[in-house]
Amino acid sequence: MTAAPARPRIPLLRLMPVLIFAGVAGLFAYGLTGDPQKLPSTLIGKPAPRLTLAPLEGLTRGNAPVPGLAATDLADAKGPTVVNFWASWCAPCIAEHPLLIELARQTGVRLVGINHKDNAANARRFLGRYGNPFALVGVDGDGRAGIEWGVYGMPETFVLDAKGAIIFKHVGQITAETLRRDLIPAVTRAAKN
Repeated sequence: MTAAPARPRIPLLRLMPVLIFAGVAGLFAYGLTGDPQKLPSTLIGKPAPRLTLAPLEGLTRGNAPVPGLAATDLADAKGPTVVNFWASWCAPCIAEHPLLIELARQTGVRLVGINHKDNAANARRFLGRYGNPFALVGVDGDGRAGIEWGVYGMPETFVLDAKGAIIFKHVGQITAETLRRDLIPAVTRAAKN
């Protein structure tokens, strides 16, 4: 009786790259389906990063230029502040912009815009077309401010109390529901601090 030929065995070492790739791909797929609001932020409860950002060149309100962001502007606020990272090339920024105007109208909160990696002419055209709810507009041309703030992508919105501490972070586009459910209550809480 002849023995059946032995099956060649694939060494485990050869399977390792495939297993590692499958694991990384699985983690990536899980990350894409997760809720962006559950992304952790180590800045909640801490002072906002103190940054100096140049103003958006040529942006005016009335006859006066709209100022950029000084290092003390967020820490010395007289009330709550909403900081919004935006860009003219960002489609969700266009969609949420009327809601930022509504937020300012409903709450009277001071809005600060940080224009992220954008062309100045395009950013001015964006605000000219959709309106400018921002009291200050700082330019984050190289993306450093976004890194300091832990921004994952455009748009992102932060609520600060009067002492300049971050009490709330919203990742992604603001919708009518998130404005009502999350942002306005966060501004109300910030006003009480």
